Amino acid sequence: MPEFSLDLSEEQRDLRDWVHGFAAEVVRPAAAEWDAREETPWPIIQEAAKVGLYGFEFLATCWADPTGLSLPIASEELFWGDAGIGLSIFGTSLAVAAIYGAGTPDQMVEWVPQCFGSVDEPAVAAFCTSEPEAGSDVGAMRTRAAYDEATDEWVLTGQKAYATNGGIAGVHVVTASIEPELGSRGQAAFVVPPGTPGLNATRKLRKLGLRASHTADVFLDDVRVPGRCLLGGKEALDERLARARSGQRASGQAAMRTFELSRPTVGAQALGVARAAYEYALDYAKERVQFGRPIIENQAVAFALADMKMEIDAARLLVWRASWMGRNNRPFTAGEGSMSKLKAGEVAVSVTEKAVQLLGGAGFLRDHPVERWYRDAKIYTIFEGTSEIQRLVISRAISGMQIR
Repeated sequence: MPEFSLDLSEEQRDLRDWVHGFAAEVVRPAAAEWDAREETPWPIIQEAAKVGLYGFEFLATCWADPTGLSLPIASEELFWGDAGIGLSIFGTSLAVAAIYGAGTPDQMVEWVPQCFGSVDEPAVAAFCTSEPEAGSDVGAMRTRAAYDEATDEWVLTGQKAYATNGGIAGVHVVTASIEPELGSRGQAAFVVPPGTPGLNATRKLRKLGLRASHTADVFLDDVRVPGRCLLGGKEALDERLARARSGQRASGQAAMRTFELSRPTVGAQALGVARAAYEYALDYAKERVQFGRPIIENQAVAFALADMKMEIDAARLLVWRASWMGRNNRPFTAGEGSMSKLKAGEVAVSVTEKAVQLLGGAGFLRDHPVERWYRDAKIYTIFEGTSEIQRLVISRAISGMQIR
């Protein structure tokens, strides 16, 4: 039996140090500027592309790691630099994961390179699934897809909300309902190629945090896409819909498959934010002198930092376990993927809040980055499934019952 070990391989350590170096030297020095500008940091995306951090080759290398740990390791380090810039660099991967998870080999070859563009002219991609009336309730999706047999085209109509890179993306991956009466089982995902008429994003949304990452509502007004843009192909879709109509259990649906692949990685992003805040607060507590001694010598401060460190490390173990299970096709029988994202997201919120508190008045000022990390952290209890939805997934998994 192989020996159990939590030691990282030499390749994983090299990856960690390489991404950390990019985060420390390129991302973190620019974080406050792009947060204030609330604009997509194209120069940094291009720099990431030049060094090999932005592109499918990088993702493929991470996904090929048999332990499943490379992508969460890289995510934690990049988001330690800054979450807004990190999401501008890694946000494309959600659309790529949708194509990778549901697409045919030919679709992957055609569309994945277009998601990233080139080193000289990088592009971004968007995964569009949430709607104004269908966020956590994916089954209530109102965006519709109708097949036009005469032209072999799909016609998409509806509205998507909170889409990362929505409108500025070249490739949009859009989920839509084909047979609404089947709920989430009657849905599919489509690639909307660059420049397709009818897809519009009228305004960029202004957010509490992640301000360097572009978010917008996307409107689809009779958007026509070729038949080859249905991920997985029409034959596979027809078979799946037939099974759903007959009451057979389906293997999943487009949006949830993508989220299952991404939740541990999103948890790793939250860990990066939490770790940044913890490290800054620790250094501050060692240097800040009150009543003649560093404030870390006060038990209340030292114990708060001890709890922060413990919670971060505990969350990382959950993220690594879920990442390993997902990579090795181990079923999430107790909602392990949701556990990892839930714990890491809530740890990010609590740790950044404690960091602001430990800095006192200074923590409330933009002179210190903890206020930005505090704002950025909150999204990790909301997007890709709120904390409440994660608890619902876990409770259903452990009980075998349809908890509502």
